Amino acid sequence: MNTTQSSGMRTFTIIWAGQMLSLIGTAMTRFALVVWAYDLTGTATTVALVSFAFFLPLVLISPIAGIVVDRFDRRRVMLLTDLGAGVMTLILLALHLSGGLQVWHTYLLLGASGIFNAFQEPAYIAASSLLVPKTHYARANGMRSIAESSSQLLAPFLAALLLPVAGLTAVMLVDVATFLFAVVTLAIVRVPAPPQDDPITLANWRQQTQTGFRFIAVRHGLIGLMIVFMGMNFMDTLTYSSLLPVTILGKTGGDEFALAWVSVALGVGGIIGGVLVSTFGLPKRLIHGMLAFAAVSFILGDTQIGMGNGLFRWSVGAISAAVFIPAIVAANTTIWQRKTPPAIQGRVFAVKNMIQQAPRPIGFLISGPLADRVFEPAMAPGGALADVFGPWVGTGPGAGVALMFVCTGVIGCTMALSGYLFPAVRNVEDDLPDYDAVLPETRPVEAVLTL
Repeated sequence: MNTTQSSGMRTFTIIWAGQMLSLIGTAMTRFALVVWAYDLTGTATTVALVSFAFFLPLVLISPIAGIVVDRFDRRRVMLLTDLGAGVMTLILLALHLSGGLQVWHTYLLLGASGIFNAFQEPAYIAASSLLVPKTHYARANGMRSIAESSSQLLAPFLAALLLPVAGLTAVMLVDVATFLFAVVTLAIVRVPAPPQDDPITLANWRQQTQTGFRFIAVRHGLIGLMIVFMGMNFMDTLTYSSLLPVTILGKTGGDEFALAWVSVALGVGGIIGGVLVSTFGLPKRLIHGMLAFAAVSFILGDTQIGMGNGLFRWSVGAISAAVFIPAIVAANTTIWQRKTPPAIQGRVFAVKNMIQQAPRPIGFLISGPLADRVFEPAMAPGGALADVFGPWVGTGPGAGVALMFVCTGVIGCTMALSGYLFPAVRNVEDDLPDYDAVLPETRPVEAVLTL
């Protein structure tokens, strides 16, 4: 690695460290708010709506976010969005200290945080592409997965320790401190500007919004990747992302430490997977790292969580699911980074994120009612499905959600493997050239939009 590449990797590592700490603080607050909301209402719907409120604005605002990321300094975009998310936490803290915090406040303010995240994530990935050489994209994406998994590992444990002793106030204060650390790391580094030869940046905002859609629309392999990810995200949202607390808290009588322990197991699995990706890289055929690993993650993870009835089985399921996630995400992201010119990555990744994440708000919206009104009553003692599935997932509180986990495990595995049925998806790495193979420095980005 030459001096310039080494310097870029050091800058990326500084940014990564700040973002990792910020993620831990944010995850602590979200964990604490989920426990607080569930204790207050006792319903799965309330828990699911907390996440719905975060993801809906993220999906809606993404196309505009992509324009901003490509037009302005990506480091400053990240800095301002970190500050904005920190302000939302401060408002929640003020409401809590005044004794006026209500569940609807969390929906509103987490929704605002979702808007900031819509800008932050594409800016982070696009900035990484400018700092890190293409040969190290997988390594950088593995490091990002380690950061996300570290938040899953540490945040529940730390929040569960703080909540009984110091309450929600202490958790949110830690969150604010981590935001400040992330802001400082961004303030002391510099990120190169993307190439400025894209005439689209001089056009109006409507045309700029269309850039990401136009780039993706003629690349059937990328469309296929998004469709597969949409299906997997929907299955993940129906259970892991929305209802894991319900099945653990329901089956343990509200044991917060049991939930924290399973969340820690998720983090351990994710960190192991992230270290493996960062150290050894991805499979030579990246598509296998996405599709095959996703299938294994669903079938081993979701079904173990669903059929388990104690911390050991739940933890095994959590680790089995999470250990593959860094490779899945890194493989998908690396393919997109290699195929997309850096000058338009903000817009393209924003569209990608919007479409891939679009099923999540729907999943969050229906997962709670499905659990509360269909699966939980059906798996109560004497319920309509209790005799059939009770021997597999048990009966009583949390059993209905456990059955949902088994269903999403089987369906999610099938969805992931279905990607191999379509040549445009399984051959995406060969059929689509890397951006630097078709975009010499003298060729404008506009030229590749319709290739």
